[in-house]
Amino acid sequence: MRIAVIGATGNVGTALLTRLQRAARDRESVQAAGFDTSGDTAGITITGVARSLPDTSVAPYDGVDWHAIDIGTDEGRESLSTVLAGVDAVVHLAWAIQPNRDEDFMHRTNVDGTANVLAAAASAGVRQVVCASSVGAYSPSDKTTRKDESWPTGGIDSSHYSRHKAEQERLLDSFEHEYPEIPVARLRPGLIFQSQAGSEIGRYFLGPLVPKIVLGGLPLPLLPVPKEFVFQAVHAADVADAYWRVVARRASGAFNIAAEPELTPERVADLLGARRLIGLPVRVLRWIVGASWGLGLQRTDPGWIDMASQCPVMDTSRARSVLGWSAEHSSREAMAEVLAGLRAGRGRAASPKLYPRSAD
Repeated sequence: MRIAVIGATGNVGTALLTRLQRAARDRESVQAAGFDTSGDTAGITITGVARSLPDTSVAPYDGVDWHAIDIGTDEGRESLSTVLAGVDAVVHLAWAIQPNRDEDFMHRTNVDGTANVLAAAASAGVRQVVCASSVGAYSPSDKTTRKDESWPTGGIDSSHYSRHKAEQERLLDSFEHEYPEIPVARLRPGLIFQSQAGSEIGRYFLGPLVPKIVLGGLPLPLLPVPKEFVFQAVHAADVADAYWRVVARRASGAFNIAAEPELTPERVADLLGARRLIGLPVRVLRWIVGASWGLGLQRTDPGWIDMASQCPVMDTSRARSVLGWSAEHSSREAMAEVLAGLRAGRGRAASPKLYPRSAD
């Protein structure tokens, strides 16, 4: 079985390579995931696609057939058509969230890039398409009732990330309609954390001026967080396992992916060691974030505040019933890991995406 991973050097891509290589070594793991091993199908080969290639002498990037492709270009689409020839399943993970002051650049990678991947997959005759969507694709919701995969994916207009995810969902809808013979799966995870993504997440969302040591390293006198900030998280290894199960079972449809419990302001305050929690109004926090972002003091634009306050809390029962998936790490464990990684600047020196802070 040949699996292509597009965006294979980032947080989830690296975790997925690790999971696929484990499955390739372990026939029992393949069988446990529900994959047919009766014939020659247990053999797994991996093709990796990224804009910049990793150090291929280091695990998990070794043993992968690598191709450097910018998926947002016409040339990239043509190259993908060649690379994807003979592929059984393509897992599309590539996404840009920076520079968030250049939405045209991000749109080229996120939306045009997804269109190019889908066109190349159809041209190459790929047997399954698996795409990284997100909780951010969903339309606004209150936090009182969990929403399953039928909740509308209209996005949140004030967030570039959410708008692009909603556009991506429409591309997948069109592809499914045009190519009904090709199973299409889309995973909608919550926030994806692991220790070795700490440096990357710090670069993307905080920047060099924000002191990382306060993120759970020192007790905070107070933490001002809106009561609407209820969200879900999941460990990158658990997301990777969900992707593997989708491919192994040739599953289709949408899957919400998140660990328990949901992260409330009280639980976040506890993880950060805050002595007192203050329910700051969303509009006030949004103004503070917008002003500091506008001044270049930090890298989180105010659209992320809107997502945190408006995204639904997801029902993940379909992933459990169809894929047999469950998270091995709690959401608290996943967040504690990334906080430790942020403080220490952890990463992977072999990856052009996950390099540690010491290499900044």
